[in-house]
Amino acid sequence: MTRWCNRWVGRWVSLLCLAIPGLLPVSARAAPPDLGAIEAVRIATEAYIYGYPLVTFDLARKQQTNVVQADAEHAPMGQMIRMRSYPAVDNHCCAAPNADTLYTEAWLDVSKEPVVFSIPDMGNRYYMMPMLSGWSEVIKVAASTTTGSKAQAYAITGPGWSGTLPKGVTQVKSPTGMVWILGRIYSTGTPEDYKAVHALQDQFSVVPLSAWGKPYTPPPGVVDAAFDMKAAVRKQVNALDIDDYFKRLAQLMKTNPPTAQDAAVVAQMARIGLVPGKDYDPSGLGAIDREVLKAVPKLALVEMGIHLKRQKTTNGWLFFTKGVGNFGTDYLTRGMANLLGPGWNRPQDAVYPLSQKDAKGDAYDGSKANYVVRFAKGQLPPADAFWSLTMYDSDFFFVPNAINRYDLAQRDKLITNPDGSVDLYLQAESPGKDKETNWLPAPKGKFQLVMRLYAPRKTAPSVLDGSWTPPPVERSP
Repeated sequence: MTRWCNRWVGRWVSLLCLAIPGLLPVSARAAPPDLGAIEAVRIATEAYIYGYPLVTFDLARKQQTNVVQADAEHAPMGQMIRMRSYPAVDNHCCAAPNADTLYTEAWLDVSKEPVVFSIPDMGNRYYMMPMLSGWSEVIKVAASTTTGSKAQAYAITGPGWSGTLPKGVTQVKSPTGMVWILGRIYSTGTPEDYKAVHALQDQFSVVPLSAWGKPYTPPPGVVDAAFDMKAAVRKQVNALDIDDYFKRLAQLMKTNPPTAQDAAVVAQMARIGLVPGKDYDPSGLGAIDREVLKAVPKLALVEMGIHLKRQKTTNGWLFFTKGVGNFGTDYLTRGMANLLGPGWNRPQDAVYPLSQKDAKGDAYDGSKANYVVRFAKGQLPPADAFWSLTMYDSDFFFVPNAINRYDLAQRDKLITNPDGSVDLYLQAESPGKDKETNWLPAPKGKFQLVMRLYAPRKTAPSVLDGSWTPPPVERSP
């Protein structure tokens, strides 16, 4: 934790003891617990941040799989989710959705048995099928640019599995029982192209290894009627009190164990009753420790928010060209990334520049200004697959607008200026009929921007080596 947080917790604990002197028995006040309130809060805050991706993934999984049978945006565990169109404007399951691809996903439990994931021959269609562990780590990427377009089959195996796989099936070892296949298939969004992608989606499958090559009918899903299927996952995670959060984290770690590299944080978590493989047991904490731990969720969220603000921006854009998708022990960046939205890709597969402020450093606000981003001649985002620029509200969801346009992309027939440059207009009202092709509607309020570069170019100009950077977003005159 930062020194600021330590000072804040120290003052908070002191005030609490003064305000509630009878909270602890005299003996406890005379001989403080071995751990101490400040140390307990430090460990708990680090544990909260460490566990944030796993808890977030679990709630996203629950919201997408809490159905009896598959529909347009959901499917039971172990079944394919085949979204037939871009995400609806009111879909608040997962933050920062895109309007470039049709999500083709599956949530798997490989803790008891491997699951075989089959990909059809994709022809010339761009696709990307990252497979992520429960800790938000990319464990395999099948894609046009990595494994090619021919038909493929992968057996995703869980922790400790050993056995023999069928010929032609490639093993993908998952360190966790929970696996998220967060696939995307490029689509231009026209009815004809949707139809073509649907035909490909219908050929993807996930089946238990024991059913591979045999007729298989997946069982119906079991529905938890009490679960909130509408509230954004991030809000549900952030609303958990510390006891519920740690109970959920402890339960999840039974089938999604920490890795060997997590040994240091695992040892620390045990001091507050969080032991992988066991239920959360805070009985060893003193009453004052239990009381101050109630502040941990807000404190941890502040820490992740501060970490976001500390990140270096270029021309007002924040983006990562290393360290995401495979975070290692950088738990703070991993937590921050999942706070923004779960399911990050490796930079070599996709880069997502984020902009929350204009060139002058002011937050975007469509009620106060119009904005323009100019790409010089030959300087549109360098991506071997495609690029796009998406408009989001302050919670990273699509902005409703009269023309139902949520991004501008490589597929659009953008108007070019006489000098070869391209201007994109970001504003609440139309910039005029002659410019509407390049208009990305903004709300009359706060908003933020995400650029996407799928299969970013490896040679200059490239976002990966810094030879290309997103241009600043200026206020229109």
